[in-house]
Amino acid sequence: MSDFYLAHEYWFAAAQLVLAMLGMGATLTLADFRRVFADPQGFGVGMVLQLLVAPALAWVFIDLFGVGPGLAVGLAVCAAVPGGTVSNVFTYFAQGHIALSIALTAVATVACLITTPLILDLLVSHHMPAGFDMPSGRIAVEIGATLLLPLILGMLYLRMLPASAATFSKWCIRGSLFVIGLIVIGALTAGRLDLESFGLVNVGYVFGFVLALAAVSYGVPRLMGLSSSDVTAINVEVTVRNTNLGLLIKASLFPAVVGTSDPVGDNTLFAILLYGALMLLLSAALIPWHRRRNA
Repeated sequence: MSDFYLAHEYWFAAAQLVLAMLGMGATLTLADFRRVFADPQGFGVGMVLQLLVAPALAWVFIDLFGVGPGLAVGLAVCAAVPGGTVSNVFTYFAQGHIALSIALTAVATVACLITTPLILDLLVSHHMPAGFDMPSGRIAVEIGATLLLPLILGMLYLRMLPASAATFSKWCIRGSLFVIGLIVIGALTAGRLDLESFGLVNVGYVFGFVLALAAVSYGVPRLMGLSSSDVTAINVEVTVRNTNLGLLIKASLFPAVVGTSDPVGDNTLFAILLYGALMLLLSAALIPWHRRRNA
């Protein structure tokens, strides 16, 4: 399993992302994009937090705290990707502004074709090994092929076969989670997820980054006087990142090679998976708290 995973890591990452975006697309219509105009203030605050504040917080951890290159790339990837479809589900459970959540996810997903390569280049190009050239063009093409195209195909499925779209979306999301499970198992059996090598201090940095995103994305909308349901949507959207895309970016930047050690790539993978786990655990606490506030 380990050798097979290492030889095909990129395609594992691509498959889970394509399935996730097909599932997400099957829940979206063009009306979800038009909802931007129904709540321009909430949308504006959410996008600024997604595209500017999240990368700025990552920069604090990367440069001011002087973390190692693997963790630096992992944090940068988590900051550069948009919110994922899970954020919409969590916003629904938290009784937040679901239309705003969907609009933020949809527009940020389209925007990341440009913003994700740019943010990565700004944050971590100087942390890469000598001679490394950030493949911004390739990342943009991969985002288009594995994120935007499946999203559009999923939206077309909803338009053409609305009766079965919910079931289609459900099984696509389940398939994506199954492949992520295979990635974790493959990385573990190949020795790519090594807590001792990653270090407890780095675990603390990832946890601190998750908490910082959650705190800022709650505090800023509150200070600006947004409604409680808007605050919930923005808080969840900014905290719950699309780590599915993050896994693909890692596989593109640091492809696994059988018989070759890659500490930077391994720590990047560990950081992205750890962020994904921690954001889900934090959301388990945020959802009932927001529900009480929005009741």
